[in-house]
Amino acid sequence: MNRWYGKLLGLIAGALLFRPNPLFGAVVGLLVGHAFDRDWFRLRARENPYAELGLTAEASDAEIDQAYRRLMSQYHPDKVAGAAPELRDQAEKRARAINAAYDRIRTLRRR
Repeated sequence: MNRWYGKLLGLIAGALLFRPNPLFGAVVGLLVGHAFDRDWFRLRARENPYAELGLTAEASDAEIDQAYRRLMSQYHPDKVAGAAPELRDQAEKRARAINAAYDRIRTLRRR
């Protein structure tokens, strides 16, 4: 996701807040806006790993394993090796997201 509106809002707010030196304010605002756009402050809510697997938080371990295996059988990069490069890239991204969600659930369940 390539967001840009944080830079614009930061630029305007910085220029308005630092009226004696609006150029300095604009640069500072632009930098802060860039930080928000790139999510350096980690303000976006963390993804729900259960939703990534199509489950709820009340799912049992067996249901989690079954959903993980089912999704990985669909999106595993070896399954789409002969497909178009765009489809392979999408499948690899989805497989990474599924693996990350499964690892996150396993970590949460161990605690």
